[in-house]
Amino acid sequence: MTNTETGQAASPAEAELHDHTHGEFGADRIGRLLFWIAVVFSLYQIATAAHVISLPSQVVRAFHVGFLTLLVFPLVAQARDSTPPIKALAWALALAGVAVALYQYVEYKPLLLRAGDPLPLDIVFGVIALITVFAAAYVLMGPALPIISGAFLAYCLFGQYLPAPLNHRGYDFSQVIDHMAYGTEGIYGIPIYVSATYIFLFILFGSFLERAGMIRLFTDVSLGLVGHARGGAAKVSVISSGLMGTISGSGVANVVTTGQFTIPLMKRFGYRAAFAGGVESTASMGGQIMPPVMGAVAFIMAETLGVEYYEVVKAAIIPAVLYFASAFWMVHLEAGKYGLHGLPRSELPSARNALRKGWYLILPLAVLVYLLFTGYTPLFAGTIGLSLTVLLILGGSVALGLPGQVLRVIFWVGLGLVAASFFRYGITAILIAALALIIANLFVDGGRRTLIVCRDSLAEGAKTALPVGVACAVVGIIIGTMTLTGVANTFGQFIVSVGETSLFLSLVLTMITCIVLGMGIPTIPNYIITSSIAGPALLALGVPLIVSHMFVFYFGILADLTPPVALACFAAGPIARENGLKISMEAIKVAAAGFVIPFMAVYTPALMLQDGGPLAEAWGYYPAVAYIVFKALLAIALWGAAVIGFLRAKLAIWERVLAAAAAFTLIAALPITDELGFGLAAIFLGLHWYRTRAAQAPADTKADT
Repeated sequence: MTNTETGQAASPAEAELHDHTHGEFGADRIGRLLFWIAVVFSLYQIATAAHVISLPSQVVRAFHVGFLTLLVFPLVAQARDSTPPIKALAWALALAGVAVALYQYVEYKPLLLRAGDPLPLDIVFGVIALITVFAAAYVLMGPALPIISGAFLAYCLFGQYLPAPLNHRGYDFSQVIDHMAYGTEGIYGIPIYVSATYIFLFILFGSFLERAGMIRLFTDVSLGLVGHARGGAAKVSVISSGLMGTISGSGVANVVTTGQFTIPLMKRFGYRAAFAGGVESTASMGGQIMPPVMGAVAFIMAETLGVEYYEVVKAAIIPAVLYFASAFWMVHLEAGKYGLHGLPRSELPSARNALRKGWYLILPLAVLVYLLFTGYTPLFAGTIGLSLTVLLILGGSVALGLPGQVLRVIFWVGLGLVAASFFRYGITAILIAALALIIANLFVDGGRRTLIVCRDSLAEGAKTALPVGVACAVVGIIIGTMTLTGVANTFGQFIVSVGETSLFLSLVLTMITCIVLGMGIPTIPNYIITSSIAGPALLALGVPLIVSHMFVFYFGILADLTPPVALACFAAGPIARENGLKISMEAIKVAAAGFVIPFMAVYTPALMLQDGGPLAEAWGYYPAVAYIVFKALLAIALWGAAVIGFLRAKLAIWERVLAAAAAFTLIAALPITDELGFGLAAIFLGLHWYRTRAAQAPADTKADT
């Protein structure tokens, strides 16, 4: 946003604002071309979501992938300042991806009629589609995901030569290509459908809100609320990243946005660089489980399970709160251990004033939450949320140009009525209002600046969507392999066989699979692979379906915090000026709740507000919810004390062991483990209080004076 809204230095902000490439597409002719392709991509996605353009679902998916490939190859070549031959190859691949999309559009009906019996030309374009998708994944995300997807594709082609039970009956080359490159089972499966509809809209929604000043609002509110408290700088990071998670489901994006402010702030007030980076990484990754927007996986999960999106949100609410409460508790203990105090109140912004100035930015988010929880589809809710955000941004500069407060009030009331008319008259009223506001902004002070912000938001949203969309496309090959060959049953049967003797071992095996896969691939393909394999197996062992998928989802997220890859931690490394692996080790400690909650939810589904489980059957649903939340909070508190080594004072080794043992027994949910855990917790707390009471009393007296 502008310098006055972000508080940044004027000259860089002004330079960035008037550079229509936004400093990332490049300032040359190719950069400008890519920038406008990104803008057109976003406008196309908005038009299809609002049904201004009506196309068959298959064509919408194909065009989405076509735009992705058109942008990815030249953009990466531009960013790496590649040689002319490499740039020429990049454009060749980009245009090949566009040709595939146009072929799907032109041949749409004939392809339907000859489904299962492809022509040689169909096979040629199918191979081109696979090549471009694999190449896009490689240049954007490295070799891990293409290798894994390539192994699945190779299994389709050559799996008949493997020994039983891994072999299959064998499939013809043309059959495999037809399955993967046409229809809705391979590249154009559920993941790319969700990317082309829900995910892209919500990414745009977040992009517009960020540029409208939402990051500044979240930061000021967080500083005003907890900046003065013990360890306030780190608590600001936890709260601001959690709030950012409500509009942005990208963990790494959260790290590089809020982290630019919070990590230096934490270091300034005494936190170790590795711990500061770990806090920011943990809190930012939690954005993917933070309702209402959550991460892209949540939309894919809802579509895969065939449930309303708000059901996924409902299951995530308590775990998300516990996750951020855990991070908050960890930084509180770390601050106590090293005597780190908050900032002076005189240096802090007022949370009330921040809300008074930026309250209107919360309106689209509030409407989005209402629509999601009242049963509207994410596509509808996202369209409404994005429309409101655009109207607010465009209307803000127009309102400032009106003479007199009365006229401004009338203007905002009128604009509100126009926005509400969406429910009766559809998108036409919104489009007319947006067009009128665009024209008005051409003639008011600051209006052109606002239009530049909107234009840049469109380009930035498209660029942000690239890795998500490409991951969705290439992971479709894995899903296509599973639907074609049924390979998921083999691994699933193994998990079931282990679970017959120990459900805990099955869960540990699933967790390890998620974390190992996460070392090389993003959260989306990680979730899709492991949920396809482990989800049905855990369901067979009595785990509720949505809980089993959330279990996989959580550990797919935590994989970005665990070494050796730890993508979020390495993103925080340059900001913290610390080694990514050291940050990763600290992040694992701060994210303790993330490792605990999924296990507790499996044994007591009430933690995710789901029916089932022996506790709910014995006590009733609501008592079970209250009990498991209390037990989870106690386990998190004990684990935090054990890991950090501090509670009222620094813990002795035996106290840390006792606290860890109490936390573990509370998690286990086996016969008498709860009783044992509560007993150990009482012993630990009692002994620690008794040991520290003498030292605490003088400190309290000194604080009072």
